[in-house]
Amino acid sequence: MSAESSGPSRDFTYWRLRFRAWRGGRPFWAGLLTVLGGVPIAWLPYAEIKIGHLTMAMATTAGAGSLIIGVLLVTLGLTMWYHHIVRVFAGVASILLALVSIPVSNLGGFGVGFLLALTGGALSISWAPAKPDAPGEYAAGTGQAPPVPVGGEPVGGPAGPDHTYATDTSVDANGGRNSAG
Repeated sequence: MSAESSGPSRDFTYWRLRFRAWRGGRPFWAGLLTVLGGVPIAWLPYAEIKIGHLTMAMATTAGAGSLIIGVLLVTLGLTMWYHHIVRVFAGVASILLALVSIPVSNLGGFGVGFLLALTGGALSISWAPAKPDAPGEYAAGTGQAPPVPVGGEPVGGPAGPDHTYATDTSVDANGGRNSAG
């Protein structure tokens, strides 16, 4: 038997870099803040705080509403992580639920859950995926030429006339005219 393991070794750096790549492709901090905002909103109405021999319960008539709002905020936070294509919907919904939690759930989990969910929703709305590097940026950043496919044509697109108007969505695209009829 050899002293080496039979399988590939996965060290801490490997998993850290994989998590970093996973986190970079989605609104990670927005989802985390939204999940953390849902926890106090759902938990505080059912919490019993003991101070010496005194038990203080925060139970209110809106306990079920608080639980629903908290669970929905946690679900929206996980949605931001795993289905980041609907990040704008999840952000708007979490902002609305955070605002509704003020009168329903003990001032939105005493303000903590409200602020976390509100910030997470705003981050989710404002997050956008990174654009791929342009061929010029690739050469400048790595000191190498951009990769050339088998056809010999550069990755940036065909050489010839500029076709930027075909994908431009501004008013000035194609001379200000549109093709809608």
